[in-house]
Amino acid sequence: MTNNSDIFQQISEVKTAIADLLDMSKQHGATSAEAVISKSKGISVSSRCEELENIEFNQEGALGITVYVGQHKGSASTADLSHEALERTVKAAIDIAKYTNEDSFAGLVESELMATDIQDLDLYHPHEITPEEAITFCLEAEKSAFEADSRITNSDGASLSSYQGFKVYGNSHGFIEGYPSSRHSLSCSVIAESGDEMQRDYAYTVDRIFQNMEAATTVGSKAAKAALERLDAKKLDTCQVPVLFHAEVASTLFGHLVSAISGGSLYRNSSFLMDSIDTQILPEFLTIEERPHVLQGLASSPFDSEGVATVDRNIIEAGVLTTYLLTGYSARKMGLKTTGHAGGIHNWYISQTDPDLAAMLKKMDKGLLVTELMGQGVNTVTGDYSRGAAGFWVENGEIQYPVSEVTIAGNLSNMFKQIVAIGGDVERRGAVQTGSVLIENMKIAGN
Repeated sequence: MTNNSDIFQQISEVKTAIADLLDMSKQHGATSAEAVISKSKGISVSSRCEELENIEFNQEGALGITVYVGQHKGSASTADLSHEALERTVKAAIDIAKYTNEDSFAGLVESELMATDIQDLDLYHPHEITPEEAITFCLEAEKSAFEADSRITNSDGASLSSYQGFKVYGNSHGFIEGYPSSRHSLSCSVIAESGDEMQRDYAYTVDRIFQNMEAATTVGSKAAKAALERLDAKKLDTCQVPVLFHAEVASTLFGHLVSAISGGSLYRNSSFLMDSIDTQILPEFLTIEERPHVLQGLASSPFDSEGVATVDRNIIEAGVLTTYLLTGYSARKMGLKTTGHAGGIHNWYISQTDPDLAAMLKKMDKGLLVTELMGQGVNTVTGDYSRGAAGFWVENGEIQYPVSEVTIAGNLSNMFKQIVAIGGDVERRGAVQTGSVLIENMKIAGN
């Protein structure tokens, strides 16, 4: 996959293979069928302590088909795209369907919901890089970290990955579409030491376009700075104080929101936000916009994993939940329409109230700035929230000292309602773009 004409030729060939596959499934007795092929190719390189550790060349690609025989569903996959292999895969899927239980909600999404205007979202920017060039980036990152301060004594390694590929989805409605994409990243993790204490931290950069990533030296020096700032960490006494989630971890709060308003959690009655549509679940100043068609966006997509057109929408409007996140199946289960969220969300933008982190610290005045979360203590059925945390103690709006080995606890329903501000220090390296999030009051368990 070296140039644009190559990749589009491959996509065209795969579309033909999927069309044949869907015809075969009909011939073998399927009422309807859908198939997806994802292919990727790339390189991953890592170093540790300024020495080459690993080089991997990856080339992956598999076809998955799901057939429906009446209301019976069967799935099978293959990496072999020859006619014979495709036929075997179809037969296997149909055989499986014969033995599965009937499910009245099984089937394709309605044909009228299929995407018709497939925009080019400029997601494909391949970058040819030799292993020698790739390792240079890793070594530069580590070198920059070690040179930042003599207290950086060890490294957990640096790694660079550069991938490009495509996805094609088709179903028996006649929908067969695909698009190429690329993704490049560089990370560095280092250890700072002072006396008997050691602290680890990291930094990374990611982009669709290789040249848009931060410089390796920047990544290394950021990793060093983050690790050094954690030295001389103290424990806190148990208390109840405001908590400021740094932008890098604040996106996890909205990740819990995603889980809670997703169809799978809702139809299983396993969400703390059951029956919350048109209800205020966040403060009035907070709006969440979903924009799936942002050019070069890390979570952009012209259609979802079921071929449904993705659309701009407000998920939260002035604190009110306006929509659930539904796939075809969960929508039918709930007597609703799919929202085009099969496969996940698409570029969420969280509204802001304050210009930057400094303003947020001033607003908090006294409390805990959380920069790292540990553990999985979140119950999306009840909303109960309890996670290990590290960060910084803040007084008079200024960072005083690093904090480690504490637990922060609350309930997500209350935490969402107690959001008092969101910063303009926006984390842009993921599907949720948010600044730091200030919560009025949480329990800190310490000494």
